[in-house]
Amino acid sequence: ENPAASALARTYPGGRSAFVSAMNAKAKSLGMNSTHYMESTGLHPGNVASARDLGILVNAASQYGLIRQFSTTASYDFNLGYRVLKSNNTNALVRNGGWNINISKTGFINEAGRCVVMHTTLNNRPAVVVLLGADSSAARTNDATRLMNWASQLPKRI
Repeated sequence: ENPAASALARTYPGGRSAFVSAMNAKAKSLGMNSTHYMESTGLHPGNVASARDLGILVNAASQYGLIRQFSTTASYDFNLGYRVLKSNNTNALVRNGGWNINISKTGFINEAGRCVVMHTTLNNRPAVVVLLGADSSAARTNDATRLMNWASQLPKRI
C-alpha cells in the first residue's frame, strides 16, 4: 500500500506537496489535532499521530467499503499477465480469521515499532483497537489477541 499512496500523491493535482497538505487538512477536519503528515506513505519519521487520532482515522476509513474490503482480505492474487503476484494481509488476525475485523491497517517504522489499528465488533458492539510500539509482528498479534479476548469478556451495557 505504500507504493499506492506514493502514486496517489505523485498524480494528485499540485503534486506531492498538495497531496500532503490535503492529508493534513483532512486530519484537522476529522478532529485529529495531534496528527501531522510530512509525506504520503507513512514511512517518514516526521509523520506523527496520537493513538486517539488513529482511532478517529480508522473510524473515518471504516465508512468506505473498498477500504474495508481490501484491508480485510486475507490474500489476493494479482494477475500481471506474465505471472501472478500473491499479496498476503500483514495482519495475522485477518489472515487467520476468528475475529470480526471490519477494517485493518498494520505499519512499521523503527521510531514507532510494529503497529496496528482495527475497527472490529466485540460482544455485538463496535470497537476500535490501536496498538503502537510492538517489538515484533508476533508481539503485535499477541497483544491484539489478548486485548480483544479481554474486551470480549466485558459485560454488555444495558
